[in-house]
Amino acid sequence: MKALYTRIAEMELKLAVAEDHIDELNKTIFRQQQQLDLLQAQMRELHRQLHAAAGGEVSNPHDQAPPHY
Repeated sequence: MKALYTRIAEMELKLAVAEDHIDELNKTIFRQQQQLDLLQAQMRELHRQLHAAAGGEVSNPHDQAPPHY
């Protein structure tokens, strides 16, 4: 009977550790999502500024002739 209680205690300990790891992973994912959201907002702002600076016309560098032509 003591062996059964020992096994249950070990499983409870493993479960507690696993729950802690899951909580830490969730926090990490949340922080990363916040960073992604911020970076996307910054990219949209840069795109808006680039579009405004080009007079509403953003050209493709592949469409332009190289400088030696």
